[in-house]
Amino acid sequence: MCGIAGIVGSNLGAEEISRRMERMRDCLRHRGPDDRGIFVRKDGVVALANTRLAIIDLSAAGHQPMSSGDGRLRIVFNGEIYNFAQLRAELEEQSEVFVSSSDTEVVLKMYQRYGPDCVRELEGMFALAIWDERLQSCFLARGPLGVKPLYYSEQDETLVFASEVRALLSSDLVPRTLSSRALNGYFLFGAVPEPDTLIEDVFALPPGHHATWSKGRLRLTRYWSLNFDSDPVTEAESAAILRDALTDSVSRHLVSDVPVGIFLSGGIDSTALVALASQSQKSSLRTFCISFDDPAFDEGKIAARTAAHFGTEHFDWRLDSTMAKSLLNEFLLRSDQPSIDGFNTFCVARHAHEHETKVVLAGLGGDELFGGYPSFKTVPRMVRISRTFNFIEPVRRGLGSFLERSSPSLRERRLGRFLQGRPTTFCAYQGMRGIFTPRESSALIRHYLRDQTSWSDEPEDFHIPFQPTLEDEVSYLEVMRYMRNQLLRDTDVMSMAWGLELRVPFVDAKLISSISRLPARIRLAPGKQLLLSAVPEIPEWVRNRPKRGFTFPFRSWIAGEWRPVFERIEAQSPIRLQSWYRRWCLFALESFIERNQIQVDGLARPA
Repeated sequence: MCGIAGIVGSNLGAEEISRRMERMRDCLRHRGPDDRGIFVRKDGVVALANTRLAIIDLSAAGHQPMSSGDGRLRIVFNGEIYNFAQLRAELEEQSEVFVSSSDTEVVLKMYQRYGPDCVRELEGMFALAIWDERLQSCFLARGPLGVKPLYYSEQDETLVFASEVRALLSSDLVPRTLSSRALNGYFLFGAVPEPDTLIEDVFALPPGHHATWSKGRLRLTRYWSLNFDSDPVTEAESAAILRDALTDSVSRHLVSDVPVGIFLSGGIDSTALVALASQSQKSSLRTFCISFDDPAFDEGKIAARTAAHFGTEHFDWRLDSTMAKSLLNEFLLRSDQPSIDGFNTFCVARHAHEHETKVVLAGLGGDELFGGYPSFKTVPRMVRISRTFNFIEPVRRGLGSFLERSSPSLRERRLGRFLQGRPTTFCAYQGMRGIFTPRESSALIRHYLRDQTSWSDEPEDFHIPFQPTLEDEVSYLEVMRYMRNQLLRDTDVMSMAWGLELRVPFVDAKLISSISRLPARIRLAPGKQLLLSAVPEIPEWVRNRPKRGFTFPFRSWIAGEWRPVFERIEAQSPIRLQSWYRRWCLFALESFIERNQIQVDGLARPA
């Protein structure tokens, strides 16, 4: 696990490029505290950098940037390839010789032999760049589901890329200008939808894509996509399919040359991981939990009982408002792009780091794949009702406009926006998951970027590939929008902030390919019945517990001890904020703007 960066095609010269690469590398030092390296070609046209968190092959043989034996290729790699041992054995049968035991060298030789198609054989999470001296080209690739990030910018004929947006900014090759389109997406959803970033002309390489830079141009190619289907299988057969796929995924995600821990809450997903990992892990597992005094949010007692049941070495951190407030500044400093999430991962990752753990598993992805959110019921219901009354469209739109403009309720204002648009799953999803309405987003954009006077508040449209049911469409959106743009991004940044590799066995292309053909009525049955059937080892005190996400008591904290931190944000906002997450949304944005020295018109300044 690492941080990677590169500058390709620049004419600034080797000395200047070296200075800029050092700044980019140093900006990523937290992602790889074990080793770091830079390669700069003599003329400065190619420069690559890496910071390394050693998980597989802890020796110096895993140093990056890594070169092929003939010097033709150089790679910087971020991630873990869980089937690297199998791929290595296959390559050795074809007379390939290895000088390290790292997965990075396997990836390099796979590319050397198979070219861009090699990424189809890689099982794991990854973002990588390979310079090909013979072809004078740079190859970029990102894993199927985007667990690991990769950002890039094309400036004239120069390509700049890195694991984090702030590393791109540190190169001084990218203008520090806010993207109004990304800002709109941020206000609507609380996280910037990929491929945009908050910085104009900086983009995320989409998950399941690779790209090749050659002669000053970058060409993107999709190699993987998510689609659900519906095979005629029974509930028992579905449970068996999931059991096999999840057992295999957990086993592969435990591959490591250092001990592996698990983030354990009181929920089904993390408990399932502990249950399966405890059967395949030979050494004792470590589990980590955050607990609170407020019983409405505390999961410490249930997590401790589960840990004792499976015999893990359990660590609980009792977090209160005062301690959490003391961590806010450090959280903001270690953030990359803002979102309304991430602080919980920041805290539990810090907890694991303090106990000298370098790799953990987390249950992220279970809700999106097995119907764990209210959206799986609410969104299809909204769509069906709206379609029923579509024949009186003027009345529907009129009611929607009234609600959006006049209702004091945030939920009703978002519903009003939905009623004015087309009765699609995405519009309903935006109405339910939205942070600000499009009208409110327009007011905020004009507040921060006052030259955007012509910004339209027309609702965003998002194409969903054909899915068998409305519920499958919701699952697609939860994976490709919420999980991809917010949860995975925050999980990566906040775990790497502590030099911690966080693995997500549910977010695995091989597992998803196995379960994507299960009928929605089985896969998305209420209460995650399929997952409970597939992992009967989950104890009854977890099975019978009402669904509750891993959340912090932000509402009471912001209304209480944290209030002075947020007062100026609320006072200078052009619209009513009302909820804690809308206050947090602007709070995180303004911190991002200040940290990165981006000049905007409406930034609230401390009194």
